[in-house]
Order: sequence, then C-alpha cells, then structure tokens
Amino acid sequence: MSRVVELKHPLVKHHMAMLRDKNTPTYIFRDQIRRLTLLLAYEATATLPVEEVNIETPLCNTMCKHITTRIGLVPILRAGLGMCEAVQELIPQAEVWHLGFYRDESTLKPVEYYQKFSEHPPEIAFVLDPMLATGGSAVEAVNMVKDWGAENVSMLCTIASPEGIEKVQKAHPDVSIFSCAIDEGLNENAYILPGLGDAGDRIFNTL
Repeated sequence: MSRVVELKHPLVKHHMAMLRDKNTPTYIFRDQIRRLTLLLAYEATATLPVEEVNIETPLCNTMCKHITTRIGLVPILRAGLGMCEAVQELIPQAEVWHLGFYRDESTLKPVEYYQKFSEHPPEIAFVLDPMLATGGSAVEAVNMVKDWGAENVSMLCTIASPEGIEKVQKAHPDVSIFSCAIDEGLNENAYILPGLGDAGDRIFNTL
C-alpha cells in the first residue's frame, strides 16, 4: 500500500528554508541536500526487515539485529547523485545504480539517456531525485526498476508537487513517496512553486 510521507520535523523546515533561498551558495546548497537526505532516509528505512544474529561483546554473547536484505539506490541523474552519499552513510552496504533522464522542453516528457543496472536486482530499491515535479521521470524510473525485478520500491525526494505525487500514485499505487515538503503545485512551465529552482544546476553550480 502506498504511503505519502511529508516530513514535519523542525530541522527539516530549518534546512528547507536555506535550500529554497536563491542566495544560498552552491557549497551550502549541497550540504543542505545531504542533511535533508539523511532525515529522509532515516524515515524511509524505518520498516526495513532485520534478522537476529548472535554477537560476542567484550563481556558476553547477546542477540542483535542485522539488515541482510540487498538494498539498491537508484539516483535519477544528475540531481539524484546529490542524495546518494547521505543514504550510503546510513546504509554503507547499499548498491548504487543509475538512471538518466532529461526533460524535453517542448513536450515536458522525460527522455532516457542512460541506464546502468546489474543482472541481479536488489530486493528493496530507493529511487532518489530531489524534485518530484510532473512525475514523468519518476514514473519511468519506477517502471524500469520494477522491470529490472525489484519488488519493493520507494521514492525519496526533497520537494514534491501534488501533481507529481498523483501521477506516481496512479501509475504505481504500491510505491511509497517520502518528501521533505509538498509544495503548492506547478507553474505554466511545469516548475514547482515555490520550489527551489533547478536542483541539478544548484548542486553542480551550472547556473
């Protein structure tokens, strides 16, 4: 069953304000993406399955829990790369695979230009993209991840539009969406309002 989770923590609101500010320099913008991704990943991984394992401490043996499920991170290039390192800090064993899309400005539809998957899909996949705008790239990405063989797929984004959420839910009602903010909607050019501009340009300083 799909879930839409908008983070309400005061730290999220604080870091989002700095992220949205057009005067925030690139190096701080990247740091804010990382901090917000850590908070997103903490929430999105709350239901990961764990297995019991016997551990020997300096004093005795005790039963602990380990995550043994194969987990894949699928950043949508290029902006999604800005979220990968933060998730890997929490899940060092996570594999990283890539999908690349660009938006055709005349049709506003996603065009795939890169895909890197292995022969063996992970059991759980997290699709990473700072912006869920029209939902076109997100739907195509989830299509491809599911076709690859991943059965448990979630999406992590910094900002989402109601239109993008609706499109993903309609196409993939089993996919959970975790976002730091759900904004007002899209403008006539399909950019999120109030948004934060182009996340890829701001992460990589290509404005």
